Amino acid sequence: MPLKKLTIALCLVGLPLTSFAAALDRSGQSIAGFLQPNHYFEAGISVLDPNVSGQDVAGKQTGDMAGDYYFPHAVLKLQPTEHFSIGLIYDQPFGADAEYRGRNNFVSTASDVILPATGLTNNLPVITGAPDQVVGGVPLKFDANGNPVAIALDNATTGGTSVEVKTQNLNLLVGYQPNQNWNIYGGLVYQTLEADVNLRGNAYSLFNGYELDVPEDSALGWLAGFAYQIPEIALKASLTYRSEIEHEFNAREDLPLVANVGQLLIDQQVLDPNTLNQLSAPGKSKVTTPQSVNLDLQTGIMADTIAFANVRWVNWEDFYMRPHQFGKLSELAGDLLPALGKPNGFNLVDYAKDQWSANVGVGRKMNDKWAGNVSVGWDSGAGNPVTTLGPTEGFWNLGLGVQYSPTPSSFIAGGVKYLWLGDAKAQTGAHSAAGNFNDNHAMAYGLKIGQRF
Repeated sequence: MPLKKLTIALCLVGLPLTSFAAALDRSGQSIAGFLQPNHYFEAGISVLDPNVSGQDVAGKQTGDMAGDYYFPHAVLKLQPTEHFSIGLIYDQPFGADAEYRGRNNFVSTASDVILPATGLTNNLPVITGAPDQVVGGVPLKFDANGNPVAIALDNATTGGTSVEVKTQNLNLLVGYQPNQNWNIYGGLVYQTLEADVNLRGNAYSLFNGYELDVPEDSALGWLAGFAYQIPEIALKASLTYRSEIEHEFNAREDLPLVANVGQLLIDQQVLDPNTLNQLSAPGKSKVTTPQSVNLDLQTGIMADTIAFANVRWVNWEDFYMRPHQFGKLSELAGDLLPALGKPNGFNLVDYAKDQWSANVGVGRKMNDKWAGNVSVGWDSGAGNPVTTLGPTEGFWNLGLGVQYSPTPSSFIAGGVKYLWLGDAKAQTGAHSAAGNFNDNHAMAYGLKIGQRF
């Protein structure tokens, strides 16, 4: 088969899915559909089935805390003239879905401890032989000598730690092709973001019971890039930059322990009343989704066969999430507890490093209707230790894909990947050790259809 036709036949044979990538990365943000010749449409869905479990610092098992999730995508590309193209791409680039269950430090129980009493409650009377009891409206735990040793939760909140983050991107692209080799493109990105976070259990101390609800917020970004191709040898290369996108919103936050614990600290002359009022005051929160760069390559290597590769960089090192009231309470905690080493507070989520990932493979056309591919992937992760809301550190994967073309202009493609997830040390937002998650894995499945017209 001539390599020019082979490009059309095989450039779509890769798995129609991404994988369990670092941090919140999900779809991989491919623009391959926009670079197809003439008019083109595709739609697909990817499903990830992860199995992520570990132990908290007390050695208690967490069970599988990672939820299954799916994300659709679609591409419409039109070529109204020889030199200009336009396109729409829909995907869900970033997300998270996790929930802890069972009996561990990420699930609330009646015996949870939220703060050490020593140093914060020095003026409390010593009650010889006192059992755990309520003092000043706050549950306290006492040692055998009647000294207060901890502020207890006393079943004020229940359930397990959970997180759900969802984003959606609608990309509007315009491309200029001065000749058959070059394609220069750019466009706007309309992005929505929503999130729901619930912190539960001893691991989160004063933040046990914290809830965050981010209503759907929208913001704009942009992308730009260029592609070069030599159809005669099935060579195609593209480089795409995507900007960061800043979201600013009024989130609903709930800090159920602040009122009672705050009053205790006021009574003990540890906390000023005005500071407590500031903790409950609403304010704007901000999250900026990261900038990224994608490099995509493919070339013919022999008759009916191409090699392909993708390299992706995502700027997670500069990402953080510090909701308004969470941030105020973290500053107070950092001031009251110098041992934390966080005098300026801390974030709900942040990452230590940027993410690098790569995927390489070979695709081959077996006959006029069938083609297949095999690929190997690697992801660096975004630093270790990692957040308890996503306790994995990079991965290796192996993928297989198949494509059936009932007509020369249409196809159905499917694939599967197995992922070996990297071992990780989990930490809370205060960067306190929370557990270890080892020997985990995931399965990913994908299906898409395409039509050239």
